[in-house]
Amino acid sequence: MNEAVNHPDHYQGKAECIDMMVELFGVDDTKGFCLCNAFKYLWRCKQKHETPAEDVKKADWYLQKYLELEGEQNENN
Repeated sequence: MNEAVNHPDHYQGKAECIDMMVELFGVDDTKGFCLCNAFKYLWRCKQKHETPAEDVKKADWYLQKYLELEGEQNENN
């Protein structure tokens, strides 16, 4: 299950999508995306699965990425 959260097969490539988003759209916009995506996963978690654990973990991943980007942004100021 960890791979389905951290590195899903359909997101594999030369670069991680989230990293490309930072390069293309900047840290602030990517942080906003992370918050919105976390909300989305939490909003529909009980509708998609009998147990919402995987989607809750995905939401947590995006919240952790938000905090990571917040830290990177503060280091660059």
